[in-house]
Order: sequence, then structure tokens, then C-alpha cells
Amino acid sequence: MKYLSIAIACLFGTFSCAKNNEAEGILSEDTMVNILVDIHLTEGFVQSLSIPYDSTKVLYPILEKRIFEKHGVPDSVYIKSLEFYLRDAAKMEYLYERTIDSLSVKEKEAQQNQQP
Repeated sequence: MKYLSIAIACLFGTFSCAKNNEAEGILSEDTMVNILVDIHLTEGFVQSLSIPYDSTKVLYPILEKRIFEKHGVPDSVYIKSLEFYLRDAAKMEYLYERTIDSLSVKEKEAQQNQQP
């Protein structure tokens, strides 16, 4: 029984350490939300342009690169972080709820700024 308790403690220790190591190099939730907000705003902007589709395929990667530069994040770190958060559906849903809330606030601010 004593050895079983030690084995279980070792297993929990192993899994908790593995999870912490996995989170290294992952963007914080706040940073992910800020980047996702900018990505969605940029996608909306590009889609609203009256330019051919193949031109938007050239323009969007340029603007996306600027988003990562603005946040000081390499695209590889963003992709790694996105993959990490996508493994936990509840966490990703929470991040998108925050993203949508932030976009709604920005939309309300824009509407208020347009009113005389």
C-alpha cells in the first residue's frame, strides 16, 4: 500500500510537471485575446475592401505580420499558442467569449464616435 501511494504521487507529479513545461512559450490569455481581436478586425477590414480576392490574399498576410509585430510576437509563437489553447475546448471558448466582448466594446466606441 505504501508503494502504491508513492507510485500515485509520482504519477501526479509527472503529469503536473509535463503540463507546466508544455505551457512554456505559450502566450498569456490576455495576449491571445488582444491578438485575436486585431486579427478579426483586420479580416473584417480586408473583406470590406472593394478589391479582387487574389489581392486580398496578398494583402492579408502583410497586415497579419504587422499585428504580430505590434504585439512583439513571432507568428510561430502565436501558432503554437493557438494549438495549445485549441486542445482545451472550454478554454478556447472562454478566449473567444472575451474576444467577442472586446470586439463589441470597440464597435460601441466606434458608433459613439460617429454620432454628432
